[in-house]
Amino acid sequence: MTWKLAEAKNRLTEVVNLALTEGPQTITRRSDTVVVISAARYAELTGRKPDFKDFLFQGESFEGLDLTRDQSPMRDVEL
Repeated sequence: MTWKLAEAKNRLTEVVNLALTEGPQTITRRSDTVVVISAARYAELTGRKPDFKDFLFQGESFEGLDLTRDQSPMRDVEL
């Protein structure tokens, strides 16, 4: 549901109750818009994001991948 700011201020308890039971509530002020959501929904949306190490460990296994350096001599380059 969309609320105008003045109405949402006067009926804040109702706005909060609806956010908890029915879902996000939108509040507008001129050209600005905000959304009121429950803490549970916020945690669901923002949840813990894996750091880079966790991201790599969740990917494919490096087992069997040859990571040895090529020991052949480098090519000659004229500068």
